[in-house]
Amino acid sequence: MAVKDRGNIRRLTVALLTSVAVCAFAPAEQFAFAQDASQTSALNPNLPEDAKLLLAANELIYDKDAERVSATGAVQINYAGYQMVARRVDYDQKSGRVTASGNIELIEPGGNRIYAESLDVTDNFADGFIQALRIETSDNTRVVGESAERVGGTQMILHKGVYTACLPCADNPERPPLWQVKAERVVQDGKKHTVRLEKARFELFGYSLATLPFIEVPDNTVKRKTGFLFPEMRTSENLGFGIAVPYYIAIAPDRDATITTTGYTDQGALLEVELRQRFEKGEANLRFAGIDQMNPDRFTANTSDANRDVRGLVASKGAFRINPRWTFGWDVMLQSDNNFARTYSLNGLDESTHTNTAYLTGQGERNFFDMRGYYFDVQDADVNDTAEKQQAVVLPSIDYDYYAPEPVAGGQLSGKLNFTSLSRFDGDETLIDTNGDGIGDFTRFRGLKGNSTRLSAEAEWERTFSAPGGLQLTPLFAARGDAFGLSMDAPVGYTGNYTTDDAATRYMLTAGLEARYPWLVTTNNSSHIFEPIAQIYVRNDEQMAGELPNEDSQSFVFDAANLFERDKFTGYDRVEGGTRANLGIRYTGSFDNGVGLRGILGQSFHLGGVNSFTTDDLVAVGSESGLETDASDYVALAGIDLPFGVSLSTSVRLDEKTLELRRTDATAAYTSDRLQTSLTFTQLDAQPEYGFKEENQAISSSASVKINEFWSVYGSVNYDIDADVFNRRSIGISYADECTVLSIGYTDKYDPDDSSASDWTIGGRLVFRTLGEIKLSDNSFE
Repeated sequence: MAVKDRGNIRRLTVALLTSVAVCAFAPAEQFAFAQDASQTSALNPNLPEDAKLLLAANELIYDKDAERVSATGAVQINYAGYQMVARRVDYDQKSGRVTASGNIELIEPGGNRIYAESLDVTDNFADGFIQALRIETSDNTRVVGESAERVGGTQMILHKGVYTACLPCADNPERPPLWQVKAERVVQDGKKHTVRLEKARFELFGYSLATLPFIEVPDNTVKRKTGFLFPEMRTSENLGFGIAVPYYIAIAPDRDATITTTGYTDQGALLEVELRQRFEKGEANLRFAGIDQMNPDRFTANTSDANRDVRGLVASKGAFRINPRWTFGWDVMLQSDNNFARTYSLNGLDESTHTNTAYLTGQGERNFFDMRGYYFDVQDADVNDTAEKQQAVVLPSIDYDYYAPEPVAGGQLSGKLNFTSLSRFDGDETLIDTNGDGIGDFTRFRGLKGNSTRLSAEAEWERTFSAPGGLQLTPLFAARGDAFGLSMDAPVGYTGNYTTDDAATRYMLTAGLEARYPWLVTTNNSSHIFEPIAQIYVRNDEQMAGELPNEDSQSFVFDAANLFERDKFTGYDRVEGGTRANLGIRYTGSFDNGVGLRGILGQSFHLGGVNSFTTDDLVAVGSESGLETDASDYVALAGIDLPFGVSLSTSVRLDEKTLELRRTDATAAYTSDRLQTSLTFTQLDAQPEYGFKEENQAISSSASVKINEFWSVYGSVNYDIDADVFNRRSIGISYADECTVLSIGYTDKYDPDDSSASDWTIGGRLVFRTLGEIKLSDNSFE
């Protein structure tokens, strides 16, 4: 074939493939954040000039006189990643028109499939017509139209169009999909980058639910466009039923905003504004919210919810990566009262305690730096804001860890530093009645009014030696020093000896040795590792125990998880002193049938010096901990994992003399294709010095059951056995297939110390894939 003929055939192929491809416009997708504004339009595809062409047909005719190229009979074209088949293809060079007919099918490089019965288009792609168009995209969305035409090179018009993201029913393909959108005309404008659906109606299960004169949305080339987003429904006991309507504004390629108006039947209109900005190194947002409550008397009287008509907040969050090692950011909120964000379930701001923080973090290969400031916003309905005023304001807290790059005396040398400065507006004091006679016996001081500053530094060296027979010996040496600056009110009524000095120092020197002797036992169908562990730490007594503030070492639980910790206190304000030995055994077993076993059993012994867990403390942190005697309580952990999805685990603390249970945490879980469930039991012995005069027992459980391929039910419960009350209950049902997600649930809660706005809430969400999401409340129910 002549060179001229090959050129005409290539021109025919490009015209044909392009003309079909431009018809395959995809529906708009929703994006919620700043992105690039546009891409190469499907109306203007770019095919490479040097792509190889493969053309096959039963007959290929080039009529030079008529200037017409025809391919007939099983036409197959492969060009630039496009694959096309048809019964007949004609190209009339005089009229400049390309026609194709008979079961046209085109597969694009991205996986989209386009089907048509006939095609008639000009070779410059400006005008054309396609009969019986059907498009199946790579993400399983479908567009069907009786006909499609291209006008003026800028518009694509689909007549009697239907769109859905649902797969056809395998048993009955003629049955309507779960949902679909029908329109008399669908017009894609290549200049405006919009898709306009005229006389559009939304159908669910084949029934029309809503009809609109027109809908105009951005086409698939536009990632961000100003307009309304899907509404959200909310309901709660004291707010009533509400509908939130978000309006998205694309301000600039790196900046956008969302304005949401929510109308509540009981409280009126809530206005929310969120501004978002992206930078080269990070992103930040700024949020505003406010309402003038119509019926504040719907809330419990004498609460912060009921005492204000006008309520609002301003909040901001940012995160920036300065370079691969350093990051900084913030998360702050300022509100008119202490419960606004929680009452109105403002997303990301409605925690029971919102932690306002700013931070700077650096991560190296051998060191770590973190500096943070904290303000704890306690969200409750107390008009006096008592709990929040009792929280510490931390400005700043600095942590630095360092590991020497080279061995020192054959071992690892490391160091850490902590600097903390905090202030408190009111003291946090609780009068404890230990014998139940209604008379307070002593006071726990969880925080003192005033300012305190502490600088702590510690260096540690350790090295592991492997002895003959597998014995591993690890000697350890550590030195720590602390300096305090104090300007706090003295704890009135404290039975200990609290310091009256404005400054104080202390130190702790430690020499330790750990011995491990792991040994392996194997059988024909299993392997087991038994690892006896013995530790001894020789230290000086804890200096000024009970004489200094205790801010970060108040939470303490002695169990198998921290049996082998050198310092069992959780923070820096307390440091374990005296000579102590920890003895125990760790076990791990595995069987060929998939069964796994694990366990720990041990005890701790105070051998000399002053036992830090028997000394005075502002919060009595060591009292009834199981470590206050020379021989501690026994701690144990056991677990089993079965191959059919069952796992059981329990952690206990047993009295060192009577073996009575002091604490129990037991969990049973099962996971399969149809059922996921867990049950947790917690038992805590009476601790009068912590205010718990009786034993506490509670059960919590959650489950999700898959009824069939699409439907599931789920629920959870938290039950206080001793009080005979359900603290929290929730139940819900969900449906999910390839194109639709539906979930709806109910939850209620009981907390005698919590006066938040809602005791019960109904929530849910309905998602139509590629179209959008409708929410009913922001709360989580699973």
